[in-house]
Amino acid sequence: MPGYFPKYLDCQLEIHGTRSDALRASGSSLPTTVPVVGSKAVKAATPAVAALIAAAVDYELLPYEHRPGEHAFGDEAVRALAGSGLVPEQIFKTLLISLDRGSDLAVAVIPVPATLSLKAAAAALGRAKATMADPAAAERSSGYVVGGISPLGQRKRLPTVIDSSALTWERILCSAGKRGLQMALAPGDLIGLTNAVTAPVTAG
Repeated sequence: MPGYFPKYLDCQLEIHGTRSDALRASGSSLPTTVPVVGSKAVKAATPAVAALIAAAVDYELLPYEHRPGEHAFGDEAVRALAGSGLVPEQIFKTLLISLDRGSDLAVAVIPVPATLSLKAAAAALGRAKATMADPAAAERSSGYVVGGISPLGQRKRLPTVIDSSALTWERILCSAGKRGLQMALAPGDLIGLTNAVTAPVTAG
């Protein structure tokens, strides 16, 4: 995507896969502030990163400073990473929802600036109703803490819906499994790895 890679250099981007290989092949040098990491270096980072490595897909890790006491986690990621060709709508948040007011949980992945339509999400997953999951239940199910829940590598594999706007981007960002760490990958890879359905699930 034109223009978005240089911005990430300011965020000490960790690169894995074909982009770093292409830079080396072209003779271009990477800035010393950008660590190039192989699979051994990042295997233990998070279960989400482990899932990316196991699937052998191209991805990039984008660390940024998470401030203690900040609870608007998606907005914090947007403030840190948006700009220079990247827009807020490319940064997605991962929400856990409860289906039919029961104990069945599901995952909804939508752009940070958007609001989830619970009705649309339920319909996309073939259910009648949905409500936001209790944060403690979301943490127990996913194995992540709120603010660092990734759609990948969750403790329990859940039905997943990704807002169809993801398909309009070459790459999207979502949590890599901890606060202050995002991953950039092709939307098709995220859809495939989560076995997700896509649908317009934002309100308005």
